Formats: sequence, C-alpha cells, structure tokens
Amino acid sequence: MSDLLKIDDEVLTTDDFVKLLKFTGRFDELMEDIVKDKLTVHSARKLGISVTPEEIQERADQLRRVRGLHRVVDMNRYLDSTGITLDDFEMFVTEMLLHEKMSEQIGTDEAVEEYFSLNSPKFDSIEVSHIVLDSEGKAKEIMAILEDDPESFEEMAREHSISDTREDGGYIGKVLRGALQTEVESRVFNAAQGDLLGPFASDDGTCFEIFTVNAKVPSTLNEETMDEVRRLLKDEWLAARAREHTIELP
Repeated sequence: MSDLLKIDDEVLTTDDFVKLLKFTGRFDELMEDIVKDKLTVHSARKLGISVTPEEIQERADQLRRVRGLHRVVDMNRYLDSTGITLDDFEMFVTEMLLHEKMSEQIGTDEAVEEYFSLNSPKFDSIEVSHIVLDSEGKAKEIMAILEDDPESFEEMAREHSISDTREDGGYIGKVLRGALQTEVESRVFNAAQGDLLGPFASDDGTCFEIFTVNAKVPSTLNEETMDEVRRLLKDEWLAARAREHTIELP
C-alpha cells in the first residue's frame, strides 16, 4: 500500500483509491477493460506475434510527441513524475502494439465479410419516433388520435410527450436490433414504414410508449457496419479466450 495523494492531513492510499473506484461503480468497468487487454496480449504472445525494436521506437516517439515530450529531459521528468521506469514505458508500448496486431488478425476483412453474410439481418436498422406518456389512459387517448391523424405525430409528441425527445417531435433516430425492449423490438422491426405501434408499458409500469416507423434501412456492409462487426468478433473471441484462463480478483 502506498500514498497517492495528500490534502492537508488527509492521505489517499492505493487501497482508498480502489475502494473509491468500487464505490463509484467504475472499478468493474476498469478491470474488465484491463482483463480484455491482457487476454489479447497473452494470446498474441502465445501465437508468436512479435514487434520489432523499430516498431517500438516509432510508437514511443509518437507517444512522446503527443504528450509534448520533445526533449530527453522532458521525457525523464515525465517518467520521474509518474513513477514509471523506462522499462515500464517500453513494456507498455510493446503490449499496445501486440494488442493492435492481435486485433487485426481477429477482425480481418475476410472475417468481417463472412460474419456479415451469416448475420446480415442483425444489422438492419430503422428510424423511429416515439411519444412517452405517464398513464395508460392518456397513451390510449393519444393513440386513438394518431390512428385518425398519423400526420399529427410530431405535434402530439411536442405537446404531450414526457421524453427529452419531445422538442424534436419525438424523433429518436436510427436504431439497431438489440437497442429496444424485446417485445417492442420484434414488433417495430416487423412493422412497415408509417405504422403506429403501442402503447407499450415500461418494465416498471410508470410510463407508456407509442412508436412510429419513419424508415426501414436494410443492412449494408459500410464502414460503420464493418466497425460494429469487428467489435462483435472481438467480443466473441475474448469470451472464448476468457474460458481458457483462470481469472481471479483479490
């Protein structure tokens, strides 16, 4: 245990810092990111992926310039102030490069195209708007009005919705599968453009939601979709790697 911070007579230790992260809910997220990074680096080393001294030097120079450490003396001061040794810095750079190289092998263009061809409906999207009401009776009343006059949806949203989208006429925007409640999603994605759906009760029954489908967007393998596929491939790969290791928190 070591001291991290002192304000007057109060000292913040490393144990205090960990407890603070746990209390604020940031500990689990941080540890999850660290585990993912370490699993990726372990796998890269296991597969014999390596980095050259030239690659390490080039990346180290990039990091120094980003931090404004243009002189040797600036770099030394930075290392001293952070308690990081030159070996620590080199190891950090090495693992960063290994992580990138391993990730590139997981998310190759070929792997992305194959995953997309097998799962293309997953990447369909819709553009939707909604109106959120605080009672079922009011939701049914608004729904009846909209069935007679669908063109008044934006006006009804601005006048009656309790959602923060009311100023935009209830417009949510583009939504991918998995972003809505299961019951709502199955109905919305099977609806036609212009359909009204609802009202749907929230999980706690405190509000009721009406949707309209503005547009349906079939999936295409554009840059945005490729990035999402790479993320999914990486998540599935990490889940498989996690099963190969014993991961414990003290």
